[in-house]
Amino acid sequence: MIKKVSAFYCLFMGISMIGIWIMFYFAGSIPEIETKPVELGFHITSEIITAIVLITGGIGLIKKKNWSFEIYLVAIGMLLYTLIMSPGYFAQKGDLAFVSMFILFIIATLILLSLSLREKSQFKT
Repeated sequence: MIKKVSAFYCLFMGISMIGIWIMFYFAGSIPEIETKPVELGFHITSEIITAIVLITGGIGLIKKKNWSFEIYLVAIGMLLYTLIMSPGYFAQKGDLAFVSMFILFIIATLILLSLSLREKSQFKT
């Protein structure tokens, strides 16, 4: 059960990360494109790489690939880093809704990670 939940969480988070950047871009709500293009470019690149690793891990878990648990752990680590770093931007702007969302995702990710490590034998089948 935890393996399936982990797979779909990875897919959801990876697809959502790409989707939110697309939405922000087309809504014109990324002012840093003009003011900090290099910094923003590195930030978006790191988030897209995180999203790709999350999606890869999720697909690997669904398809029961031998390497999937290791990729899943790397992906969750990358996701945690992103979830810890990203809310600072929204906190600075006073956007408590986004900050709250990130806090909920951090909690969910930590719970999922701890359950996955406790039940890691389920991932090897």
